[in-house]
Amino acid sequence: MAQFFSIHPENPQVRLIRNAVDIIRKGGLIVYPTDSCYAIGCHLGDKDAVERIRRIRGVDDKHHFTLVCRDLSELATYARVDNQQYRYLKAATPGSYTFLLQATKEVPRRLQHPKRSTIGLRVPDHPIVSALIEELGEPLLSSTLLLPGDELPLTDAWEIRERLEHDVELVLDAGSCGIEPTTVIDLTSGAPELVRQGRGSITPFGLE
Repeated sequence: MAQFFSIHPENPQVRLIRNAVDIIRKGGLIVYPTDSCYAIGCHLGDKDAVERIRRIRGVDDKHHFTLVCRDLSELATYARVDNQQYRYLKAATPGSYTFLLQATKEVPRRLQHPKRSTIGLRVPDHPIVSALIEELGEPLLSSTLLLPGDELPLTDAWEIRERLEHDVELVLDAGSCGIEPTTVIDLTSGAPELVRQGRGSITPFGLE
């Protein structure tokens, strides 16, 4: 049965963050709040945990996972970023965006899109996410908590626990954080391309 931590949305308790990261390092799945909606995350290098997320989400190997990074310097370790792409990233991070970029060799092949060798990356603007990644010391592999058959992501932590209590190890409850997912921007071809309109404004990319 999943553990359930009530965590402060602006000043997350250090003890709870450390416990959550310990669960991640041991191969567990956690559900956590972000600046867009709840997400499900695991350790970057844990193949079994990644497959569990695929089963929970009902997605195949073409699904873009997201590496949640603490800042742009960390993001650049996992994606090839030129000067123009960097300017776009700097203008929109931290924030409710996921960027599709060419993955570097630091990203395991199994996490990249099988044909395009791309990966989703983002730098959220949320204290709990920042604390998790700081304690973990590396990006958190993540996916929006949108379950098969649902039209919208789950936002109530008690409902999340009820539906996933046998599928994840931890639910971090920080209250509702919304049902609008990130805005997804493809930066692989030079000019920004809108893949999904979400919470993040498209103004920084000249797409309005």
